[in-house]
Amino acid sequence: MKSVTIYDTTLRDGTQGTGISFSVLDKIRVAEKLDAFGVDYIEGGWPGSNPRDVAFFAEAAKRTWKNAKIAAFGSTRRGGVKVETDSQVRTLLEANTPVVTIVGKTWLLHVREVLGISPEENLAMIADTVAFLKKNGREVFYDAEHFFDSHRDDPEYSIRTLSAARDAGADLLVLCDTNGGTLPEEIARITGEVRALLDCPVGIHTHNDCGLGVANALAAVASGACQVQGTINGYGERVGNCNLTTLIPTLQAKKGIPVVPDLTRLREVSRFVDELANVPQDIRAPYVGDAAFTHKGGLHVHAVQKLARSYEHMDPALIGNAQTILVSDMSGQSNILAKTKELGFDFQKGSGEVAAILKNVKESEATGYEFEAADASFDLLVRKTLGRHHPLFDLQEYHCSFRRSPSHGLTTCEATVKIRVNEVATYTVAEGDGPVNALDAALRKALQPFYPWIDDLRLTDFKVRIVDGGRGTAARTRVLIVTTDGQSTWGTIGVSDNIIEASWLALVDSFEFHGSKKQSGK
Repeated sequence: MKSVTIYDTTLRDGTQGTGISFSVLDKIRVAEKLDAFGVDYIEGGWPGSNPRDVAFFAEAAKRTWKNAKIAAFGSTRRGGVKVETDSQVRTLLEANTPVVTIVGKTWLLHVREVLGISPEENLAMIADTVAFLKKNGREVFYDAEHFFDSHRDDPEYSIRTLSAARDAGADLLVLCDTNGGTLPEEIARITGEVRALLDCPVGIHTHNDCGLGVANALAAVASGACQVQGTINGYGERVGNCNLTTLIPTLQAKKGIPVVPDLTRLREVSRFVDELANVPQDIRAPYVGDAAFTHKGGLHVHAVQKLARSYEHMDPALIGNAQTILVSDMSGQSNILAKTKELGFDFQKGSGEVAAILKNVKESEATGYEFEAADASFDLLVRKTLGRHHPLFDLQEYHCSFRRSPSHGLTTCEATVKIRVNEVATYTVAEGDGPVNALDAALRKALQPFYPWIDDLRLTDFKVRIVDGGRGTAARTRVLIVTTDGQSTWGTIGVSDNIIEASWLALVDSFEFHGSKKQSGK
């Protein structure tokens, strides 16, 4: 039996976060991914709150879950209402889940000021609901809402609420830091006191309002908590919940507490949930972020090339991540050696080639270039420095125009491109939704007769960043373009005082990079 179980509430508490929403199909797919990952409990939602959660539980009941138990979430019966006739409690049974988690009031502030009931009635509501659900064959978890705030104000009453749930048959008492304002030492002390007083299984549910969601959960585990509730990527109300993608590897890899069968799938799960939630991935997320094992400073890179653990707290492969070496104006020769080796070059440290590449990188970054997300442009810089670059075309001229006539309802963006390919001159004109789109269309039209593969390329992202905003509208502009051929993806960059030229430079690099791969047969 596991000493610590994982209870995932991404599909309920996580969706209370700003900008987080899942369709019924999304929720099923997330649940299936979590089940395959080895999470013990998956809270699917509050069946009495909205039709989407009702639909989820109906779909979940049709499936066989390999590792996880599905839990429905709800509250205790209402004040002055018999539990047998409480409609919300009935919906918890109708969800047909093996586990039901109910939340109850622990803090007298809420009992008196929010619910407007007596402390004794609140205790009865907790006990009646737990007993009723147990009588109907459910595994019951009791979430003691605002437990730590309550314990500060009135330790005796807060313990009485837990006792009411325990005596009614609750399988687990979950101590909730609902406002996220408790410190780890308080969590540890109070969790230990509860374990000693009640001698029953205790779980922990933390929020991240002080940035301590994971730290508080770990403190509770150290004091005997046997379940942690949290969300993937830390989604949740306000600033979020305990982040399971940080907690799980800390428990398993750092503390030696096994919680999932295959930790190498952690990053995959994190990115999958971000994708379905349609939120940007946090590159600085511990363990799973793109930057988690990324090295930029020359001294660091030099060290990790010799011994990875000199600047890495664990092997990134253990959680499905990988070491990344960046090149920048902070780079040393070790950065260049590492990155060029990835590109298929084999240079010796101290060689003239490495020195020349490093010089060009630093000079380019001084003008506003950044190659961290533009590996393809770095590849081309290396080839140009070595004299191994063969351009697809010679540029003669390009031109963009934008015309708007409100009186005629006319908006037109047009681009012309004059180039030479193998001494053959070509001139093309194209329209687009904007100047960059028009340039893209005109350049493609010019190159297609010579390079049919151009039709396979698609721009998937376009980002503009002002490099020196103090110059106002004359500011230098950095453009990053991401391109795919359907199999691989690469980033290119352009920098100029003119946003059109910066876009052109990034666009040309995206085509030149693919062309260089075609020429080399890769």
